[in-house]
Amino acid sequence: MDRRSFIKKAGLAGAGAAAATTLAAPAIAQTAPVVNWRLTSSFPKALDTIFGAAETMANYVREATDGNFNIQVFAAGEIVPAPQAADAVTAGTVEACHTACYYFWGKDPTWALATAVPFMLNVRQMNAWLYYGGGNDLLNEFFGKQGVVGFPCGNTGAQMGGWYRKEINTVSDLSGLKFRVGGFAGKVLEKLGVIPQNIPGGEIYPALEKGTIDACEWVGPYDDEKLGFYKVAQYYYYPGFWEGGPTLHTLVNQQKFNELPKSYQVILQAATEAANGNMMASYDQKNPAALRRLVAGGAQLRPFSQEVMSAAFDAANSTYAEISGTNAGFKKIIDSQMAFRKDAYLWSQISEYTFDTFMMIQQRNGRL
Repeated sequence: MDRRSFIKKAGLAGAGAAAATTLAAPAIAQTAPVVNWRLTSSFPKALDTIFGAAETMANYVREATDGNFNIQVFAAGEIVPAPQAADAVTAGTVEACHTACYYFWGKDPTWALATAVPFMLNVRQMNAWLYYGGGNDLLNEFFGKQGVVGFPCGNTGAQMGGWYRKEINTVSDLSGLKFRVGGFAGKVLEKLGVIPQNIPGGEIYPALEKGTIDACEWVGPYDDEKLGFYKVAQYYYYPGFWEGGPTLHTLVNQQKFNELPKSYQVILQAATEAANGNMMASYDQKNPAALRRLVAGGAQLRPFSQEVMSAAFDAANSTYAEISGTNAGFKKIIDSQMAFRKDAYLWSQISEYTFDTFMMIQQRNGRL
């Protein structure tokens, strides 16, 4: 075969390959369509760790689909206020939101069980219940009635118990306390004489500074430092027993989710799981240094007394029994969490607790 003939035939073969590639493009495009979604967050951009979980998730989705599936994240108030995030998803105003579901417990206390309720599960137990204990299925059975699908997407770990102008030593010290506390916890603390105040994150500091409230809680050292609470309330209590493992969720309009290609659905689920673990790791890295700075700035760390903790535990159990008596959906999920909690703490007190306790003693003795 001479050179001219070879080049001619090779050229025809190359053209055929190019044509095949061109013909294949529409099929590929059909399996990877361009999808543009809007997501409203319940958090301000200033709280980079909480707000950032939605951005982390959206970035994973975008990169895994070569830019074809884009989720644009909006801060609280840019589209709808924080308390309206879930309603906006149900109505189709936005395709998704990133929120703490206990913000909506006033509509149905079952919402709170998706995030955290007093004396329930810590972060690892919550994830275990959600992913392997049937939790996600139970919650999505409830979410489906609201026209949404839910995916865990972030956790702060056990939170702090908040900032107080005075010391809280006994249950009587809680009587008449105007306390900004999020979610379902206020209903329980009311039994101890607390007057719960539902105030968005950005409005807490001025309320505390002016004396409109006596105390407040938000998350933990890193976020609390950003909000400056230590400047107007010196006593910093722990633990936030009402939020042992508070889970954030990405809620997605059910119809919009069903319209996604299967590959996009899987990518979205994987991205939320990745963001879920990423957020907890970020807090574990940021909180220690922030706590040191807060104490250096005058914050006085105080543990809640056993009297306060025990009274609150009893109040929580009483509240769960009352609600379960009239709300079958709530009862179904709280019963599942309680059963899981019993075995989870049986295991947690063995190897891990013993190891952690020993290492904490070494830290206190300056040996680490």
